Amino acid sequence: MQMSSVRNPVADLRALGIENASRVFYQLSPVELAEQSVARKQGKYADNGALAVNTGEYTGRSPKDKFIVKDAITTNTVNWNEFNNPISEEHFDRLYSKITKYFTGKEVWVRDCYACADQDFRVNIKVITSLPWSSLFAYNMFLRPTEDELATQDTDWVVIQAPGCVADPATDGTRQKNFSVVNFTKKVIIIGGSAYTGEIKKGIFTVLNYILPHDRQVLSMHCSANIGEDGDTAVFFGLSGTGKTTLSADPSRKLIGDDEHGWTSSGIFNFEGGCYAKVIDLSEEKEPQIYAAIRKGALLENVTFFEGTDEVNYADKSITENTRVSYPLEFISNAQVPAIGNIPKNIFFLTCDASGVLPPIARLTPGQAMYQFISGYTAKVAGTEAGVTEPTSTFSACFGAPFLPLHPAAYAQMLGEKMHTQDVRVWLVNTGWTGGPHGIGSRIRLCYTRALITAALTGRLDNVSYHRQAVFGFAIPDNCPGIPSEILDPRDTWEDKAAYDTKLKGLAEKFIRNFEKYASAADEEILAAAPVI
Repeated sequence: MQMSSVRNPVADLRALGIENASRVFYQLSPVELAEQSVARKQGKYADNGALAVNTGEYTGRSPKDKFIVKDAITTNTVNWNEFNNPISEEHFDRLYSKITKYFTGKEVWVRDCYACADQDFRVNIKVITSLPWSSLFAYNMFLRPTEDELATQDTDWVVIQAPGCVADPATDGTRQKNFSVVNFTKKVIIIGGSAYTGEIKKGIFTVLNYILPHDRQVLSMHCSANIGEDGDTAVFFGLSGTGKTTLSADPSRKLIGDDEHGWTSSGIFNFEGGCYAKVIDLSEEKEPQIYAAIRKGALLENVTFFEGTDEVNYADKSITENTRVSYPLEFISNAQVPAIGNIPKNIFFLTCDASGVLPPIARLTPGQAMYQFISGYTAKVAGTEAGVTEPTSTFSACFGAPFLPLHPAAYAQMLGEKMHTQDVRVWLVNTGWTGGPHGIGSRIRLCYTRALITAALTGRLDNVSYHRQAVFGFAIPDNCPGIPSEILDPRDTWEDKAAYDTKLKGLAEKFIRNFEKYASAADEEILAAAPVI
């Protein structure tokens, strides 16, 4: 698909089948988009200057309603499962016709942007939306071309989002009225029935998780990353709610990105141009960088205000626990620009353990690292997906199964090769519960998690003594400067030791059952890292 938007955005829309829009707004500034949203009563300003909007019925992703067109490109390459749902070319064409006709007589916002900070892997994107604040989200989250680049930028992928356009499951091949469909042949993503902006972001992430490993031999990762003063890069894997954004926002290190990266033969790079952070219970004390980034130009989603004021009540979960903010990466004072780093020296697997039996930090052998990566154990945190109201234990391959079009083994093999050829230390970090499972124990304090990660990054955990955890065999440090020793081994935090042992065994059994589907593709080193009951 080749089109140059700066010359004639209306003509570009017509080429895509969008005709007779009442008005076309192209490449508007964040200020203009926020003003339009307020003027149309679609949002209001918070006292910190950010625009606050409500995404309506959907306040999180709907993975069961994400589809990939099954065609000559994808039939034998996509790993068809509960996240990669197939849809026919005929049903896509029907939905595409429906969503393009939806814009007839309506206002439309168009934005040209791109993904991938490494210019060798740049993917140019055109985002077409029916809401001004959705275009603001695209401005914040994707990379922003210069005026000179716009003059010659061709479009690689198109995203069309119209929350008011709903599907008819009886004729459109969908599960219900909302849908997000990726077409790799036509290089188009269409999103209807949901105003949740995360569908735009994760649609492009799904695309990159296919084309970069499959076509460009680049490992795509659901992770955050930062870099120290001496150039040491750290990568944080984890699903939403495990702390990727929070823990990578470290005042002493530069932020490369908070969610999506690629790992090449020479280093890593951010896919995005912004951050999409959870703000539930946000405070200036606990997360100063994120708190400071919420200002004019930022977009708050599904938050509420203290009665009679414009002050955000970050503790209020009445709309959803998945309250969010998007902002450009540059809103973080120590952002790495361009968002590129060296080959990682430390990898952290973040897990929100709702059972409360995993240690706050443990050092992993290469075999254990691969086993944990393929397993991707965590808890789905309330609000991040439709229907999730409390932490629920789950396994998500490569810490990002909902966004992986290829088989998890493809990503795991690439990571394994990189770990074996580079001097990389791998750590398991539990940001979930301690002293008991969810409902009995308490969430591990953020200050402890930060201190343990800092100790790992600075080498202070290199020379301390370790002991092996029973069942999983992790190496748990016996002490760490500034951290109470009694919290390092989770068994010590439980009053009922027998209950801990039972819970630990139960979690190990879940790991073993989950791994059965991957065992045939795993080598002896990985299989030997399985928990022993």
